[in-house]
Amino acid sequence: MLGVSAAAQYMSAPGQSYSVAAFKDPMRAGLGVSETDYSLAYSCATVVSACLLPYVGRLVDRHGARVMLPIIATGLGCGCWMMSHVDSLPTLYLGFGIVRSLGQGALSLVSVWIVGEWFERRRGIATAMAGLGGGLSVMTIPLINNWLIENYGWQTAWQGLAWGVWLMLILPGILILRNRPEDLGLHPDGVDPKADSPGLSDNEVSELSVKSRDVSDVAPKSSSGPTITSMEDSWTVHEVLRNATFWKLLCVPATSGLVGTGLVFHQVELLKRHGLDRTESLLMMTLQAGCAMLLQFPVGWLTDRVPSRYILAAAMMFLATATLLVINMPFTWMAGVYALLLGLHGSVMRSTGTVVWINYYGRAHQGAVRGVAWSAMILAAAIGPLPLAISSDYYGAYEPALIAFLALPMFAAAAVWTAHPPQRAD
Repeated sequence: MLGVSAAAQYMSAPGQSYSVAAFKDPMRAGLGVSETDYSLAYSCATVVSACLLPYVGRLVDRHGARVMLPIIATGLGCGCWMMSHVDSLPTLYLGFGIVRSLGQGALSLVSVWIVGEWFERRRGIATAMAGLGGGLSVMTIPLINNWLIENYGWQTAWQGLAWGVWLMLILPGILILRNRPEDLGLHPDGVDPKADSPGLSDNEVSELSVKSRDVSDVAPKSSSGPTITSMEDSWTVHEVLRNATFWKLLCVPATSGLVGTGLVFHQVELLKRHGLDRTESLLMMTLQAGCAMLLQFPVGWLTDRVPSRYILAAAMMFLATATLLVINMPFTWMAGVYALLLGLHGSVMRSTGTVVWINYYGRAHQGAVRGVAWSAMILAAAIGPLPLAISSDYYGAYEPALIAFLALPMFAAAAVWTAHPPQRAD
């Protein structure tokens, strides 16, 4: 299950900003569109993805990943193939709409849904293991895209992505994937919560017994570990939307989507101002992904032991510091520090940022709850490239937008710091 989830995260690349960034300049030159027009097409497609994601989450909850993964993979591959035949601005809008909705949105949601169903006590470290697929994707896909574009053209590069999606996801989804351990008479983590658990600590045994307890008893105020809610303790979407903690948590993915997407989408131009060429800027994405992968397991380990709100607040400060470096980078070698900070931020978002929703609000409606949260994140990501593009086109500099970007992560860090585990009203 972890292997299929990792493969899904790896091949979500066609709809991700780090992959699309390699196509921006060649496609703009080939289509004869401005930077603002290209960014606007990407942003509109991202809005479509965000609007569809809550419905995709409900479909995954209803039909399971075993049905939805092959369907989504088939559609994503077709979207990549269509992108190879884009010849005008309207077809660019349509192609981006397909790959963003099915790649960044639906496929990413399915991959984390699988981990949420199969793991509970070790959900943080399992999410980190599956997240290696996403880290490898950031590390390799931009370079693969760049090599294909330089040697065969951007049309062939899109076709290569289509074949990759079809080969890596459709058959494994049909032959290997199962929706839940309960379907096979098993339990999350492979451990029966009602059985004795020799060799486990008192805290671990306490977490395993959560299925038979009310959510208000899961984590006392003195507990330093994460709250984990079970299938029986799950919150519905309507309950979640009325919970103040949800909106505090939501500041983090929304800020990450807006600021992070803006920085990655324009990374070649942003780092070019500090003396890096196109290849070096794309290599910074590889360095960023390598840092995220190295830190994935430590962050996953922390996620199982430290309150999520503290880790998420730290991620926002990493993002703020990276933005500050883009504004003022006195030495070229500090581009490596910038990549390291984005890698730290990314490792937290792939681990803690993924796990926190199911830990706080349960398994039964995890697709729908995550769909709402990720919809906000993707809507923010839709806006992210535009401020920088407009700032460049109309003011001749990125600094006005970057200064605004700097304030957002600091606000989100302050908000999520107070996001205590939710308690149901009596």
